[in-house]
Amino acid sequence: MCSHHYLRTSLFSGPVRCSRLLVHFASPGQFSKKLWQIYLKYLLGTIQTLALQTQKANFCFGHTCSPSVPSSTLVALVPPPVSPLPPIVWQLKGRTQPSKAPQEPHSTATPVSVPVGQAWAFMTVAYFAIAPAFRYPKRLHKVVRRLVPNCDVRFLLSESGSTKGAAMVTAVASRVQAQRKQIDKVLALFQLTREQLEDVRGKMRAEFEYGLKKDTHLTATVKMLPTYVCGMPDGTEKGKFLALDLGGTNFRVLLVKIRSGRRSVRMYNKIFAIPLEIMQGTGEELFDHIVQCIADFLDYMGLKGAQLPLGFTFSFPCRQTSIDKGTLIEWTKGFKATDCEGEDMVDMLREAIKRRNEFDLDIVAVVNDTVGTMMTCGHEDPNCEIGLIAGTGSNMCYMEEMRNIELVEGDEGKMCINTEWGGFGDNGCIDDIRTQYDKKVDEGSLNPGKQRYEKMTSGMYLGEIVRQILIDLTKQGLLFRGQISERLRTRGIFETKFLSQIESDRLALLQVRRILQQLGLDSTCEDSIVVKEVCGAVSRRAAQLCGAGLAAVVEKRREDQGLEYLKITVGVDGTLYKLHPHFSRILQETVKELAPRCDVTLMLSEDGSGKGAALITAVAKRLQQAQKEN
Repeated sequence: MCSHHYLRTSLFSGPVRCSRLLVHFASPGQFSKKLWQIYLKYLLGTIQTLALQTQKANFCFGHTCSPSVPSSTLVALVPPPVSPLPPIVWQLKGRTQPSKAPQEPHSTATPVSVPVGQAWAFMTVAYFAIAPAFRYPKRLHKVVRRLVPNCDVRFLLSESGSTKGAAMVTAVASRVQAQRKQIDKVLALFQLTREQLEDVRGKMRAEFEYGLKKDTHLTATVKMLPTYVCGMPDGTEKGKFLALDLGGTNFRVLLVKIRSGRRSVRMYNKIFAIPLEIMQGTGEELFDHIVQCIADFLDYMGLKGAQLPLGFTFSFPCRQTSIDKGTLIEWTKGFKATDCEGEDMVDMLREAIKRRNEFDLDIVAVVNDTVGTMMTCGHEDPNCEIGLIAGTGSNMCYMEEMRNIELVEGDEGKMCINTEWGGFGDNGCIDDIRTQYDKKVDEGSLNPGKQRYEKMTSGMYLGEIVRQILIDLTKQGLLFRGQISERLRTRGIFETKFLSQIESDRLALLQVRRILQQLGLDSTCEDSIVVKEVCGAVSRRAAQLCGAGLAAVVEKRREDQGLEYLKITVGVDGTLYKLHPHFSRILQETVKELAPRCDVTLMLSEDGSGKGAALITAVAKRLQQAQKEN
């Protein structure tokens, strides 16, 4: 018996006290007693779900059962089971007047009125099923909607989960395994072995030698251009200097104030955009635009009449014959201005200043941003003799022994060499590690067949490599349900910054899915995981290739100085190095692995293209002054 237990459920208007439960079944008809017992057990489970706790239940069969019913007993009339079983309908209504004791019904569909405790109630049982099942789905949906109002949650009724479901699980597992093999096959193309990296290091070292020798310089893919920067900052530089920075879609003009002794540098700058029509227009239009930007900056700073020493950071391959003369070899980074290649960039700037006829400038040095990066870090660390750019483009410079530079007279001292290593591989020496995706990116670029190493390592091209891989995987039905969005078909739409954002994503791939949505792609969780793996494979290979090239130059510096162990600092700049979550770590690990006898410190440069240009100008002025005094 259950004494003083309460039936609490929203199906009733209030608590019902009971001490005994009598279940009265209608005529079982053709159903056996065992079958009725099964249904009774089913009913008891339902009642317990409704919180009516009982320890014993009395039941009988047919119309002949007419037990005396105590005043505190709940009696339910249950019809014979039918198939299919429709939902049950429960009704319990309080009454103010007691009714007579319940009579045995004449039909199994007739409701029965029973007394319960001091309350009088009326309960109708339409058909037997599970009472909670009638309201459970509705309540579940309601609760879910309240808890996650921003989510559209749908419930589907499963059919044959234990049989059909098992077969589906097996089929899906087989499909996923086959797809995984295809995806891994693509990713394996970007996984470089130790032997391959050592081969890249050796070939890069050989190209250095070709570029430094007079007989092979013209045919070398790594140009090894002398910069005529022959000294590093010593802390005595001081004064005001102008700096220009041209190396991408933005152009900067800077005023740099250098104080001696404390190595203090203060900078003021303004950024100007270079429209695409000017980047790919004529050389005269490009330099007229540059001079217009300079004039705006001088007005802004109140320096229109001042004739300050100027350093021009020109981040494109140039052949220099002195520190203030640089002939453009070829445009890169999307520039295609006509009548510039083969011309002296300093002369073109001076001519544009004359055409405007508003001011005059003392152009002291034309420098590469890589050299500026090395100079900036050299101002802080005397051990810095290498500069590395890992950003939109990829390049490296270093201080070379004069005796090894056949293009310049003299054997004493050192000179900075601008390697322009982006052209490494243009002779086919690294074709064994180039993939079909690298070739597609190269073919679709503005300079097909050129700058192959840069196209595998620089930020300008990594996003495009990823895009080509995603398109191929989607065509194979391995991503996005085989559906390629129109945006994904657009060249250059997958920006390299997406790689950094995707590989930084630790919030349940939310960042990945947001970026894919921007590209019009309906992605699953599995799609997002694969996209992240693709980005990781492409950026890892880029960092390893960059590390192999850097290992080649630090080993060269160690051997040239006849050292058993070399300690050296590398100044590094570029958005790929600064913003990518893993690039710098992989780069350093690769250098350590391929150059074990070199202790290489990577030092982040602070505005190498601006501050560095001013420091090079300051060093050049100091050296010029020293020559005059001697």
